[in-house]
Amino acid sequence: MKPLTEQEIRAAFVNCTKGQAKRLSVPRDLAEQPWEDLDFLGWRDPQAPDRAYLVTALDGSPTALALRSPSSSVRHMRRSLCSICLTAHTGGVSLMVAPKAGKAGQQGNSVGTYLCSDLACSLYVRGKKDAGAGARLQESLTLDEKIQRTVGNIAAFIAKVTA
Repeated sequence: MKPLTEQEIRAAFVNCTKGQAKRLSVPRDLAEQPWEDLDFLGWRDPQAPDRAYLVTALDGSPTALALRSPSSSVRHMRRSLCSICLTAHTGGVSLMVAPKAGKAGQQGNSVGTYLCSDLACSLYVRGKKDAGAGARLQESLTLDEKIQRTVGNIAAFIAKVTA
């Protein structure tokens, strides 16, 4: 993924108003992000831990989502699997819910998926971050195929939000 500026990120949100996008917390360390290893940039709002955001490039254009982690999705100490990168965690997967884009979102409709709580799926897939023993399933896929699957899963989630 190519590096993005704060302005590009704020302009890319598809499921919140421009005012909400202007007020949300964007990481201050954008220049230090490992962009070449990211399929999407994900972060939590330090002021509101139940809020999270992600931005990725779809068809060459940045697309961003505002997410919430409902309080009922308290991390349990059983092993859970991220729906995006298929990394198993003990207590490290959260249900993330995104309001649908447009009128459907204004009416309260949303879409959810289970994501790595730290939103570091790209780094887990590439082995740059360790989720512990047994976190990565034994697969015959190449690294490129795993990356493509992760990209496809995040694109499918965004498609559900924007449908």
